[in-house]
Amino acid sequence: MMTKEFNRETQYCNNLNYNKKHRVISKIKPKQPITIKRAFTLLELLVVIAILGMLAAFVVPAVVGKKDEAQRKITCTQMASIANVLETFKMDNSAYPDTEEGLEALLSNPDADKYPQYARTPYYKKLPKDSWGTPFTYIKTGNSFKLISYAGDKKEGGTGGDEDIVYPGCEEGKK
Repeated sequence: MMTKEFNRETQYCNNLNYNKKHRVISKIKPKQPITIKRAFTLLELLVVIAILGMLAAFVVPAVVGKKDEAQRKITCTQMASIANVLETFKMDNSAYPDTEEGLEALLSNPDADKYPQYARTPYYKKLPKDSWGTPFTYIKTGNSFKLISYAGDKKEGGTGGDEDIVYPGCEEGKK
């Protein structure tokens, strides 16, 4: 009978250690709980991979062509900024710089006799480059000018994403 009572007590107080006279000797640590590790089944993994594949099929084509388009837009914006500075140069000096002087005329006065009204400070501290890291080409045409970026291939001509960008002509809505 004694063992049954002892077993009942241990069921209720299974974290206590008893001696033969039913006195509490010390608390013992409960046994570490048994954990059942569960994993994904192969079918669940295949379903998740299929869903991710379908999402990638929709997202990747929409993103891939955007880099070239963004670089072309940034380059056109830079050209518009240079054009504004060239307009300021023309207001100060009554003419655009010659083709031979190029955009470097915006960094320092190329000819003090030719441009006596040149600004006190340079128009630019450093000339901007296109999105591909290439300097812009400047051509004076009569009483106007052209700015050219040779785009990704860095050569004259090109097709698609490598097509030259010419200002004026690359404004918003145009290529």
